[in-house]
Amino acid sequence: MSNPEEFNRYTPTWCPGCGSWIIFASLKSALVKMGFDPSSVFLTFDIGCSSNMGDFLNGYALHGLHGRAIPTAIGMKLANHKMPVIAVMGDGGCYGEGGNHLLHACRGNHDITVLVFDNGVYGLTTGQVAPTAKKGFKSKSTPAGVIETPINPLSLTISQGATFVAQGFAGNQSQLAELIGKGIAHKGFSLINILQPCVSFNPTRSFDYYKEKTYLLPESYNAGDFRKALDEVEESVLQEKFPLGVIYETEKPVFTDGLIQLADKTLVDKSPITHLESILQDFK
Repeated sequence: MSNPEEFNRYTPTWCPGCGSWIIFASLKSALVKMGFDPSSVFLTFDIGCSSNMGDFLNGYALHGLHGRAIPTAIGMKLANHKMPVIAVMGDGGCYGEGGNHLLHACRGNHDITVLVFDNGVYGLTTGQVAPTAKKGFKSKSTPAGVIETPINPLSLTISQGATFVAQGFAGNQSQLAELIGKGIAHKGFSLINILQPCVSFNPTRSFDYYKEKTYLLPESYNAGDFRKALDEVEESVLQEKFPLGVIYETEKPVFTDGLIQLADKTLVDKSPITHLESILQDFK
């Protein structure tokens, strides 16, 4: 069995107090508990503070373009649909630049897990407003305050066909690790929106703020009820509260189930490994 230390590569450079530290620890804990080692899972990363994790994590990983971690993850899943694939993104990359990819990944029910670090800002570029920022929030890019209504990623993904939608909080490591594990184990498109403070550029969303505004879904909550899930999310927005737990989960055929090319084996197994040297011979 692996241990969390095996997934460490370099010491992270996140700000002291950043929620990313806890999310990183939660992800490693979930992977170890599920029996994965660095060679048995593939991760794709966006651009930003969240996706700098790609430099710190030891394993099969690819740093993609801003907003494009999802199509990269889908490509990997199509190549080897037997390997778990995780996309790590920020709220700006996933709900902003990559919003179109998110919608089509939901409706296609691609069997990947997307972890979104939601802090309301583009932290790596020093605090511009992101799509989940609260209306009126003042940032470097919106000195007079945000005009738009913030995106609701939970109702958005549920309505567009995602089969597993959850929300966690960087201040609750044990529950977050459990949610990540459930998302990976789910067969279908999984999105886990992770509320986290940005201690440097969004002081309005502190750990104390989230501790006051978050609540755990009760054991009696039925995550399989589509209408109830949407109602829960919409009501939480009106009350400025954040539900924590599995918001919605259902079973549907995944995208790769519809591909006859993958019925007997993976594309990786069908294609022999070709060394780069032999390919380059054709250009001499």
